[in-house]
Amino acid sequence: MTLPIQDYALLTDEECDLRIIAAKAKLGKRCVILGHHYQRDEVFKHADFSGDSLKLSRNAAEAEAEYIVFCGVHFMAEVADILSRPEQIAILPDLAAGCSMADMANLTKVQQCWDELAGIIDVENTVTPITYINSAADLKAFCGEHDGSVCTSSNAQKILEWSFSRREKVLFFPDQHLGRNTGYKMGIPLDQMVTWDFNQAQGGLTVEQIQRAKIILWQGFCSVHQVFQPIHIDNFLLKYPETKVIAHPEASFEVCQKADFIGSTEYILKIIREAEPNTRWLVATELNLVNRLHEECKGQGKNVHFMSPTLCMCSTMFRTDPQHLLWVLENLVEGQVVNRIQVPEVIADHARHALDNMLMQVI
Repeated sequence: MTLPIQDYALLTDEECDLRIIAAKAKLGKRCVILGHHYQRDEVFKHADFSGDSLKLSRNAAEAEAEYIVFCGVHFMAEVADILSRPEQIAILPDLAAGCSMADMANLTKVQQCWDELAGIIDVENTVTPITYINSAADLKAFCGEHDGSVCTSSNAQKILEWSFSRREKVLFFPDQHLGRNTGYKMGIPLDQMVTWDFNQAQGGLTVEQIQRAKIILWQGFCSVHQVFQPIHIDNFLLKYPETKVIAHPEASFEVCQKADFIGSTEYILKIIREAEPNTRWLVATELNLVNRLHEECKGQGKNVHFMSPTLCMCSTMFRTDPQHLLWVLENLVEGQVVNRIQVPEVIADHARHALDNMLMQVI
């Protein structure tokens, strides 16, 4: 019999903590808990593996665990299900943990975009669709069907280079900022990277703009990374001119242009961890990661600061709380699987092709 979530809602985090430890001990190697970098500390501390979404999915696939409990958001659990072995089961503690950026592109809108582009250019022979890993499984499948690829913030440049070696244009979704920042780094002029407004006919673009474009960027974004503004950097440097600025490429072009370093969460962690002692860092990425990095590095005299004066965390990631994690684990102890994430095989097959196209370029 499934244990109801209502029985867990009023438990304190401290009560959950002890019971999570006990449930993990009972499950042993049958269960692996994955904790994304942006996850809240009360949950993150229970993770067997931590990292970004792709790294975690690959960790899970290599583990002997039967159950993969992904403390992240929906698209991450989908990737874990796609990349894991058939006998493994992916679970998301709270099904409401989505991603606002991923939700900005759906299959209907992307297919409409593709069809409209087909009325102007030869899409099948000139355009490679690339989806950021922060997207639904059916969009990864769309890319697979059209021999496109997935990318991450770590490998976006490699995937764009691969794409341009095959076709002259890229349709990049859902995050415009990762596409623009990466394309600009590769030397592509801003006027050859146009933004497709999915709420307008023909993306709000002229035929000439589409024909001239190298990258067609979807009008999507991460709400957390849009909090950061160039004025935040300017004001901080007035007070601490020695500061090094580091930004995630989901931040705006204007913020990234003012940064000393631009890279993924793993890159940000590496750069600051390996930096000289007694240095100061201003970081444009999610609050939980920045706070943990600050605590980790303060013993070396490093000061790690969140860029925005307004505190902002990933609200959908925050939905995964100790109560939901405990509920999932104690149901597994009782032999019950709740909140399983299972991608239909026809979608998983095409999505796997797009993921394979990515992995072949980065291994």
